[in-house]
Parts: sequence; C-alpha cells; structure tokens
Amino acid sequence: MRTTWKAKEKHGELTQRSDLPDSVFAFPDKRKEPLTDADHVRNALARFDQVQDVTDAERDLAFANILAAAKHYDVDVAETDWHQLGKRPHTPNSAQ
Repeated sequence: MRTTWKAKEKHGELTQRSDLPDSVFAFPDKRKEPLTDADHVRNALARFDQVQDVTDAERDLAFANILAAAKHYDVDVAETDWHQLGKRPHTPNSAQ
C-alpha cells in the first residue's frame, strides 16, 4: 500500500491542529490521528479501534501511514496488519 504520510518539517511554530498539512495524519482525508512525533504514533496505534466513520480502505491507508511514521520516529510496531488492532471501539470513549 502506498502511504501519504510525510514528516512535518518545522518552519516556525504551529499553533493549532489546523496548521498541520493533511499529509501528517494517519487518516488524511478525515484529518484524524496526527503523526507528528513518536508519542502521537503510539497514541494512534492505541486508539486505532476508536476511530469512527472510516472505511476499511481508509484503515488500510492509515495503518500504512502509521507504519511509515513509526519507522521514521523509531517506534516498534508488533502488529503486521490493522486487523490486529481492531476496527470496532472496545471502549466507551470513542475518538472523533
């Protein structure tokens, strides 16, 4: 799967999420799960099953983007497929 994720090079201070380009999000079309550093990559993995209103194709792309960001930020990912993370929320507090 071809990824859309690109590391964000800092050119001044970002003040809001809206300042980020679509290319730094796991789900770029929905602008969900920013992957701007190692902590955000780990968070995206942990919350993957909480993301709502996305298709399986969007999950395929998001997982590929997460893997690309994980490699860039040197984050170990044990999962080899997003299905190992789930697609239905397991917690009552779903991410939007």
